[in-house]
Amino acid sequence: MPLDVDLQAVWNFATALLIGALLGIERERHKREHDEQTIGGLRTFILFALIGALGGWLTLALDSPWILAAALLASLAPVLAGYVISARTQPDALGLTTELAAVAACLLGAMTTLGYRELAVGLGVAVAAVLAYKQPLHGLVQRLDREDVYAGLRLLIATFIVLPLLPDEPVDPWGALRPQSLWVLVLLISSLSLVGYVATRLLGARRGIPLTGITGGLVSSTAVTLAFSRQSRDPAYAGAAPALASGILLAWAVMFVRVIVEVLVVNRALLAPVLVPFATMATTAAGAALVLRRRATSQEPTAGVPLRNPFSLTAAAKFAAFFALVLLVVKLVQTYAPGHGVYFVAALAGTTDVDAITLSMAQYARSGSADVAVQAITIAALTNTVVKTVMVGALADAGLRRPMLAAAALILAVGALSLALV
Repeated sequence: MPLDVDLQAVWNFATALLIGALLGIERERHKREHDEQTIGGLRTFILFALIGALGGWLTLALDSPWILAAALLASLAPVLAGYVISARTQPDALGLTTELAAVAACLLGAMTTLGYRELAVGLGVAVAAVLAYKQPLHGLVQRLDREDVYAGLRLLIATFIVLPLLPDEPVDPWGALRPQSLWVLVLLISSLSLVGYVATRLLGARRGIPLTGITGGLVSSTAVTLAFSRQSRDPAYAGAAPALASGILLAWAVMFVRVIVEVLVVNRALLAPVLVPFATMATTAAGAALVLRRRATSQEPTAGVPLRNPFSLTAAAKFAAFFALVLLVVKLVQTYAPGHGVYFVAALAGTTDVDAITLSMAQYARSGSADVAVQAITIAALTNTVVKTVMVGALADAGLRRPMLAAAALILAVGALSLALV
């Protein structure tokens, strides 16, 4: 008579044992490396996961939640006993990481037999990663200052408190301003800038010029242009003009790519026509940066770009107000002055910021002309590039000014040609 084996239950128990083994291997390694006396290693964690799995299985089989509660209490007793013993024998090495990992192993084991096996596997891997990457995580915390923590909290407030409170209906007679949708786009821009800022902080205070250009370009290509132009006048960077120029051009290339990403998120249908001018300009800027980098005689470190954490509720509110103004003006021009008025608005907005006009025109293209939207975004980017070129011409040393003016002229020519072909 063949055995009636529940293969699903067997697979669930096997998964629980593997999760326990994963966590146990990491704790065993940690215990040997640090010569610590903790509650257990590989075998103990496997048993913790098995207790949780048995508790979950019996709870379903007997329809009694108290069985799982009893199993969790049974696993908690040795954890508490082990902590008390460790506190008495090693009072200077107190910590709850291993004890909490054991409780997590038990709960994850229960999840595998309660119908959440895939989630339990994902969480098990996450717990193992948190345990294994102790030093990098502590190093990250050491790099953060109080302002970084406050900025992170403000971003969470803006995302999970402010966003749900905003109305999702138009609040103006022309139907241009939807506060919730507008705030989502503000969070998108803030998140992109925050990614660049975090990458810059993780790379350290004395970064290479190319890396500074790339990561700084995510925060603000204008800030990179301003900082490197001023640095070029410092005698310490007298021979670094090609390297500084390559850093500025990389920041510009990142700005062009950033526009593509924003369009992809807001209006994917506009991506194909936007790729033509912006991929061309990004490639031209990156190619010029590569040529100039090869001319650099050394790999001098730069003092970096003085970037502050880019997210604050005040800055987000200011960008939201500017973005709303651009949206409203574009809508009014579309309604009362159709034709080339949108291009004038794009050129004016591009003197200070490309993100706002990019997002507004990406939304405009949902009901308006895609060609007009692409041309307006390109005009804004070209205007912004002209402004940064003027900045280089006014502030940079002659050694940086000459290659930058030549590269900027090439980028502008390529962008204008792409604009004519759109």
